[in-house]
Amino acid sequence: MAKQERARRTREKVLTAAAEVFAVQGYDSTTLNTVAERIAMTKGALYGHFPSKRSLARALIDESRHTWTSLHAAYDIPGADAAEVLQGVVVGFTDRLRSDVRLRAALRLAVDHPDLAPARCDVLAEMHDALTDLVRRAQRDSGFPDHCPPLVAELLLTVIRGLLTTAERTAGNTTTDNSTADCGGTANTVAANSPAPRSGEPLWRLLFTALSADPAPTPALP
Repeated sequence: MAKQERARRTREKVLTAAAEVFAVQGYDSTTLNTVAERIAMTKGALYGHFPSKRSLARALIDESRHTWTSLHAAYDIPGADAAEVLQGVVVGFTDRLRSDVRLRAALRLAVDHPDLAPARCDVLAEMHDALTDLVRRAQRDSGFPDHCPPLVAELLLTVIRGLLTTAERTAGNTTTDNSTADCGGTANTVAANSPAPRSGEPLWRLLFTALSADPAPTPALP
């Protein structure tokens, strides 16, 4: 039992180390040697847990699917307002993305290398389908405007990918963030190796407010 627990802890250390490298360097520039050196492990010992860089990447992507599924289930409870579920899932996932390097790495891998996971394990496709369904339900049950559901889902994923890039640029750097200073906020100092600030929440409020407005009528042809 103790041996199994040690193996589990080592596997977790390897996944976190790999995620830290993948999130910054990307898949192509990452090597197993780099991951092993990060946690003072021999490459041979690492092979005992993951036989290849591809298997490491796939493990992170698969974990991200479970993260998404769990988050979705936590918000999408019986009787919940579909529009509130939609916003809660998106904001909650973004907050998790900013604080969880393994999730950031997995999404970067999924975006940059869709070939790493088979179709049944495509986290982005799974998210798109779930968001599309939530938009349809919000339109049916909550008065959400009649925008094209797959298009809304793609817009939300595009913004999530943009925030992913912001989180990657922020991690590991000490910068002063003045992005909210002109909007009634204050500048934030971002410490090295700290998660990105939760500046995405006002952005989501603005986006969902815009999406909740009735679509403009199509101009009549002359």
